[in-house]
Amino acid sequence: MMIDPPIDKLVDKVGCKYALVSLVTRRARFLLDKKAEMLEAENARAVSYAAQEVYGGKVEAQYEDD
Repeated sequence: MMIDPPIDKLVDKVGCKYALVSLVTRRARFLLDKKAEMLEAENARAVSYAAQEVYGGKVEAQYEDD
């Protein structure tokens, strides 16, 4: 169970829980593919690390206009 950062604050940052799931999932996959050594060195899980990046403002959602 993820406690830090709080889910409700992450949703507020992104704007929508579905966008949050998509953003964190994509970032976690990227981290697993490209930065696996860093995750191992910091003893961090990809989803938790991605969520912390979103909360810290290091990763932001980009929306496309139709």
